[in-house]
Amino acid sequence: MLDILPRGPAPANDDSEMFELAPVSLWLEDFSGVRSLFDAWRADGVTDLRAHFAANPDCVAQCAHSIRVIKVNQKTLTQFEAADFDALTSNLASVFRDDMLKTHLEELCQLWAGQSQFTSQTVNYTLGGRRLDVLLKGAVLPGHEARWDRVLVSVEDITELEGARHRVTLAEQYVRGLFEYSPVSLWVEDFSAVKRLLDEARAAGINDFRVFTDVHPEFVERCMQEIHVLDVNQHTLDMFAAKDKKTLLSRLTDVFRDDMRPHFREQLVDLWDGKLFQQREVLNYSLDGNEVHVHLQFSVLPGHEKTWDLVLVALTDITARKKAEAYLEFLGKHDVLTKLRNRSFYVDELNRLERKGPWPVTIIMADLNGLKRVNDQLGHAAGDALLRRAGEVLAKATETPFHAARIGGDEFAILMPDTDERGGAAMVDAIRQLVELNNQFYPGSLLSFSMGAATCQRGDRLEAGVQRADLLMYEEKRATYASQPAGDPAGR
Repeated sequence: MLDILPRGPAPANDDSEMFELAPVSLWLEDFSGVRSLFDAWRADGVTDLRAHFAANPDCVAQCAHSIRVIKVNQKTLTQFEAADFDALTSNLASVFRDDMLKTHLEELCQLWAGQSQFTSQTVNYTLGGRRLDVLLKGAVLPGHEARWDRVLVSVEDITELEGARHRVTLAEQYVRGLFEYSPVSLWVEDFSAVKRLLDEARAAGINDFRVFTDVHPEFVERCMQEIHVLDVNQHTLDMFAAKDKKTLLSRLTDVFRDDMRPHFREQLVDLWDGKLFQQREVLNYSLDGNEVHVHLQFSVLPGHEKTWDLVLVALTDITARKKAEAYLEFLGKHDVLTKLRNRSFYVDELNRLERKGPWPVTIIMADLNGLKRVNDQLGHAAGDALLRRAGEVLAKATETPFHAARIGGDEFAILMPDTDERGGAAMVDAIRQLVELNNQFYPGSLLSFSMGAATCQRGDRLEAGVQRADLLMYEEKRATYASQPAGDPAGR
């Protein structure tokens, strides 16, 4: 690519000894041929060299071939694995190849623009074929500005540096890939402002942070507002139904609300106590309003313990698990068919009320009339339908703190804390009215309860109240059956 000027005695002003012993590869070259080409093109009206090269790509190679190498130093021979000057210059096509002309074009454009110096980063090759990443710097020597017949070029081997940069780039891509495609929601956050607020509170003499936040809940709110989210990954956008990061970050108040505040307060208490790694289960919300139960893992990253300016928060979606747990808990305390509380809950609640009240406690025992007859004559599907209707009525009639429970096949109990006899009688009347409405809505078997109510005062045994209510219920049941025609599965 480069033509060679026959080697001869170096001029005295070339500082030959310094040139030869320089620890960087040096090339003394003659660019006068390039200068002549530039002058000719300008005379032909060329003003934009880059456009000229685009229209005439062979002109770049023409410039390269017009450059003549005058001499190189020992470092150059070593760097390019050449035995001597002739071995190097006779194989320049092996040294300068592939995309070298692209970077050479940039050097030429710098000279065209009137600069007496140029730089570029390119790739050369040793005579043994080893790739060299090099930083090339050239300068027209003083006194030669008119003809460019003496240009000093340094070629610094930056292969190791470029290799390190490449490894860093790969490492960054690897880490970014782990972050972006992690199967859990990842948030990179800056808690430095939160730390400053905690430090200021400590400096103001606050010792019991929990009491302080009880008295000043607005401090917790302020800390929440001072968190700066730096980045989130794709799984976060998917989990919270956000179309992009900008949308999510602009609506964080929709994500962290309601039950999140007490959880965040506990997080602040842990930070106050020096716990920079935390785990807890919290409730967030997706942008479409759905609850998202998450397992939160909070970590101040190593090296940032003094500032908290880099925090990683990992959120694992445990919504499905929470729903399963809630359903299992529901099954443990509810009757599947009627959706009322079950006998296990009834026994526990009866014991709790006996210990703690509040008194008086009224107990209503109810028995579903005609269930056996419906099962025997119309089938168990009809009996189950009647039980479901019973559950609907009793659920409608009772609200917290009252509870209705199915405690046997056709037996139900209603526990009414802090309720006297009049309240119990009112509940019985309400149930009868709801039964009447239910029978108007559903065809077929009539829904009917036999009921008895008993009220217990402080010091009474609730089990005795249950027995009294049972006796009253059975009296009503006997009267009900005595008034019904035999063999009527509808309970008429």
